Amino acid sequence: MKAEVITVGSELLLGTYANTNLMKICRELEAIGVEVAYATTVADDGTGIAGTIATAAQRTGAVIITGGLGPTHDDMTREALATATGRKLHHRPEIEQDLRRFFDKRGRHMGELNLRQAYLPEGASAIPNPVGTAPGVSLEHNGVPVFALPGVPVEMETMLHDHVLPALAGRSDGTVFGTRVLKAVGRGESELAEMIVPIIDSCREPGGPSVTILASRGEVAIHLRAGDRDRRAAMGRIGPIEARLRKTLGSLVYGEDDDTLQSVVANMAKERKLTLAVVESFTGGALASRIVAVPGASTVLKAGYVTYAIEAKVQEVEVPQETLDRYGAVSEQTARAMAEGARRRSGADIGLSTTGEAGPDSQEEPVGTMFIGLAWDKGSLARKFVAAGNREDIREWGSRSALDTFRRWMLEAQG
Repeated sequence: MKAEVITVGSELLLGTYANTNLMKICRELEAIGVEVAYATTVADDGTGIAGTIATAAQRTGAVIITGGLGPTHDDMTREALATATGRKLHHRPEIEQDLRRFFDKRGRHMGELNLRQAYLPEGASAIPNPVGTAPGVSLEHNGVPVFALPGVPVEMETMLHDHVLPALAGRSDGTVFGTRVLKAVGRGESELAEMIVPIIDSCREPGGPSVTILASRGEVAIHLRAGDRDRRAAMGRIGPIEARLRKTLGSLVYGEDDDTLQSVVANMAKERKLTLAVVESFTGGALASRIVAVPGASTVLKAGYVTYAIEAKVQEVEVPQETLDRYGAVSEQTARAMAEGARRRSGADIGLSTTGEAGPDSQEEPVGTMFIGLAWDKGSLARKFVAAGNREDIREWGSRSALDTFRRWMLEAQG
């Protein structure tokens, strides 16, 4: 079965809010063998919403709408659903009673606007909302099930799990999808894609798994997906392709599925019983923040320093003034000295440093230039990277490059 997900809300089209409901619904539908063929986001416009619903019901086998069920003037999904399916809205006394009980139980006054939520298209069923006021809507239009859910994530997820997924699972053709995401770092999207062209080409044969490549700030994710009678069989179809990709990409692949670079690096350090101190300049604490996001990171991260100013590099981690004067703050020599100083001052096994030009203006090197330093008991190293993008892109790239530098050192030096 193929479905369309419609997310309603002008705020989703402004670029200031992430469409997390869409991501959640797509993941949950795939898990029960329902393929999302279309995903549409529409503004709070009744005519636009109605047209989108009508189109979706014509081209897919199920429609899930989220958003626009609230009580205010810009919540138009109920009216649009009625228009799209040629039905009238009818007042449902039992829904009004539920609304009044909801407010009475909490000692709150129910405004007249909330009565809008007691109206449903003719022939529709209400989906109970145990955690909010807006009931969901369930109806069938020309044999296509249509569900409208609130946009509030906790309300949407409750109705999705309790009502929508069970209803659609019974209509699925039985296909179950297996997925694997391989995560790689250290190569750009185009360069990595060139490395695996023969593997991708082999997947284009009938019945082959689908392969999608997505890049973000120095990291590339390779998505593999296949359908079969059950998840084990689906994953069996993915297995040979995954093995070829891992062999071709080698150490570029750092993890899979829900792995993050910081979780992989922290776990590697734990296994090797290594402690770490980080000292950051242009990343401004982003590197340490990523590490401490990993549960149990206190066994790895011993100390963190943010030495943004020149004098802080001297005072906090004892970078020699002579090094700064001769080579500058953005240099291989300074990166090494920062890592060595952090290790020495903290007593950690490893020192890891970042120094670079995040922009928009540059002081010493072109914007995007960065050096990552790493120091251990028997030596130190520094690697140069050049990143593109805005200030936040470059800072993100820098913290990721630092983690990968540490990861590669552990692989090469520690095995």
